[in-house]
Amino acid sequence: MRRVRLDVVSAVAAGGALGALARYGVGLALPTRPGGFPLATLAVNLLGCLVMGVLMVLVTEVWSGHRLLRPFLGTGVLGGFTTFSSYAVDGQRLLASGRVGVALLYLVGTLVGALLAVLTGMVVTRAVAGTGRGGTR
Repeated sequence: MRRVRLDVVSAVAAGGALGALARYGVGLALPTRPGGFPLATLAVNLLGCLVMGVLMVLVTEVWSGHRLLRPFLGTGVLGGFTTFSSYAVDGQRLLASGRVGVALLYLVGTLVGALLAVLTGMVVTRAVAGTGRGGTR
């Protein structure tokens, strides 16, 4: 049986709480009216994916930081900040309200946008940090 690492679990939990609070703040700043376009969910998912691309380059190719940095920031903060479960519910609500075209654009656009955001974050961070694809500096 695998031993539970309480330090890692604690780092993920603390980061998740911070990320969820940040997502809640975005939701307050960009409220979605019933049947409206879920701009807050789109924004947090795209921003979270962009930051994930930046973070993964920094923690794997640039920094030699603490071993809990990646679970805290990547799994915790960004896992709590992004919300692909709300993305699915928002898509279902758009479909249920008869906004099929908007729903499909939102569902496909979010996935494509998320992948492009991660890639953009990685490419820009590598260019700024001066690292190559192989992780050497």
